[in-house]
Amino acid sequence: MAQGSVKRSFTGPLSGLKVVEIGSIGPGPFCAMLLADLGADVIRVDRAVGAGLVGPNADFRAELLHRGRRSLAVDLKHPEGAEVVLSLVEDADVLIEGFRPGVAERLGIGPDDCAARNPGLIYGRMTGFGQDGPLAQHVGHDINYIALSGSLSMIGRQGQPPTPPLSLIGDFGGGGMVLALGIVSALFEKQRSGLGQVIDASMVEGAALLATPFFGFAQTGVWNGERGTNLVDGGAPYYDAYETADGKWLAVGALEPHFYADLVALLDLPDDLPDQNDRSQWPQMKKIFADAVRGRTLADWLDAAEGLTPCIAPVLDVAEAPAHPHNVARGAFVEVDGLVQPAPAPRFSRTAAAVDRRPPAPGEHTTEILTDWGIASGRVADWLRSGAVREAAAAT
Repeated sequence: MAQGSVKRSFTGPLSGLKVVEIGSIGPGPFCAMLLADLGADVIRVDRAVGAGLVGPNADFRAELLHRGRRSLAVDLKHPEGAEVVLSLVEDADVLIEGFRPGVAERLGIGPDDCAARNPGLIYGRMTGFGQDGPLAQHVGHDINYIALSGSLSMIGRQGQPPTPPLSLIGDFGGGGMVLALGIVSALFEKQRSGLGQVIDASMVEGAALLATPFFGFAQTGVWNGERGTNLVDGGAPYYDAYETADGKWLAVGALEPHFYADLVALLDLPDDLPDQNDRSQWPQMKKIFADAVRGRTLADWLDAAEGLTPCIAPVLDVAEAPAHPHNVARGAFVEVDGLVQPAPAPRFSRTAAAVDRRPPAPGEHTTEILTDWGIASGRVADWLRSGAVREAAAAT
């Protein structure tokens, strides 16, 4: 790893890794968050002018995707803007960018520009459609990428349109998570070769990768092409969510016969219930299940299930999940500066990960970062005067 890394308040497994994140939205920040959670010193390069967020949140200090890192505000269109980034690259292990193909090159911070300064750099590129191909220059968002991947076609209720599954599959699972895996894989390979490389992460391809087993099922005749009629897409009566007497929801996932038997016993269903896997009877069985679950409150069902293995769980909302006894016992959620958020995952036996910084305002750490990364104070002062970089107070 690069030398001279800033000390963190904890030692995660990636402590000592230095990452330059060119500010973007969605999957790029999620990837950078994962690396920061695990101990990397991640520097987010925000816009010096016009920095903003896309989505329902407009407050940078509450943008949890930006947690755990510091922010440097750079004007990449300024004559010295690229030089600021390249100066950081000289001492970095990883760079992450999420521009459309060719934009980083035009800004002077593309892979070749960076490799000229640091041949060992791992250069992570996050796009929707990939760096080449007929759609490479097209714009889109999560729903567009998962649509093209084939994943979206399988998600939704029977007789209903495809249902967007938040931004979980394209942006985060197929995008940021896959890119993070690519980065740590490239870092592992670098231990043997001593060389960096470019990672081309496409959300279309990542979303398709997440759906690998379902592509297999569809080709072996065990998966119905109609949404909401299969085993784990809401078609099976024993794999769905049902409303309880108090308007809450109970998630049921009793796939195996012995779990299904306990579920039937818990719900006190009739002895003449159709066979568990008689798909022709599933619509009728779903009504029977729904009527049964509606007969008790959620708490009653959870109490009644003690001692059984029916594979049920309460459907908790974002306010309830952090307070659940299991999540509390595990420390699955943490609170940082008043913001409750999922804790870093997975767990490590020796090098515990943690969230040690709240989301930064753009440019909040400009001078601090440049100084910590070995940039001469005179040069930093010149960049500040010229507007190539800005402090938080000057950033907009």
